[in-house]
Amino acid sequence: MSVQPAAPPEELQRKDFITPNDVRWCPGCGDYAILNSLQRTLPDLGIAREDYCIISGIGCSSRFPYYMQTYGFHTIHGRAPSVATGVKVANPDLSVWIITGDGDGLSIGGNHTLHLLRRNLDVNVLLFNNRIYGLTKGQYSPTSPEGTRTKTTPSGSIDHPVNPLLFALGAEATFIARTVDNNPKHMVETFKAAHAHKGVSFVEIFQNCVIFNDGAFDDVYSKTTREEQLLKLEAGKPLTWGKDNEKGIRLNGLHPEIVNVAEIDSSELVVHDPNQESPIQAQMLANLTYPDFPTPIGVFRQIERPVYEEQVADQIKAAQEAKGTGTWQELLHGKSTWTVEG
Repeated sequence: MSVQPAAPPEELQRKDFITPNDVRWCPGCGDYAILNSLQRTLPDLGIAREDYCIISGIGCSSRFPYYMQTYGFHTIHGRAPSVATGVKVANPDLSVWIITGDGDGLSIGGNHTLHLLRRNLDVNVLLFNNRIYGLTKGQYSPTSPEGTRTKTTPSGSIDHPVNPLLFALGAEATFIARTVDNNPKHMVETFKAAHAHKGVSFVEIFQNCVIFNDGAFDDVYSKTTREEQLLKLEAGKPLTWGKDNEKGIRLNGLHPEIVNVAEIDSSELVVHDPNQESPIQAQMLANLTYPDFPTPIGVFRQIERPVYEEQVADQIKAAQEAKGTGTWQELLHGKSTWTVEG
């Protein structure tokens, strides 16, 4: 009897990931561009649609699972990392994408995000950072700059903001990147790089909230500023930017400084290397902020480390080899149970 060859995987397109649900975000919200970019990314990854799982917490961004024609969970505030951990350990073959925001992922969910990152599950975290609580109508968030006036900080915030990239570095995430909502091409490239990485991928996305924090990132990525204020990171290339890449960064001791490329030897420029085991260069880049320095986008860090779900599977296999697979009956009526006779 001849064996029929396996059917080739279905060729997917963006339309295959669009649901019939009305997309309900405010007109002009950056979430639309992020949704479009992820819908353009997934068809190119060679994964069946039923093998994707989109998991979110609470917030404007967390409506995402309703707008993606995949499996998914809309969970509770800050707990998307916990649910994603269970999903990935139970079915390691799934491509899991966590959608969260600066409030959901770094405030009530900060503890859960930290443990997801340090465990290094092979999942992708997309953190939408608009520096405000949008869904609950404009309170300050963990990433709001000092002095931000909102309904909960009428005199200006006195909290020092969280830097999401430094948070991820502190948790020793193995892939850390940043992209922006007004550059779909860069978003797609970044999402594909995150997927290709084996281990946890943490992607911060600058996302504009047109209602409660409009223009939060105009200083660095508007049409008039991005050429002079965005530093696009490319592995193996020097840190340069500007209209003609005329500006660069070199180190003065341990401190970065801006230089005119034409006035120095090119060997003095810092060359980007995201694969360094040491987090020092990535930490330096994550600290570059407006107005003193350009704002980097791209992959900051990408290193290898064993992934959590494989280590869990190895432990289970080792236990089964040593003690046998066992049964539910043996578990329920083992040495730790007793009978009460009255």
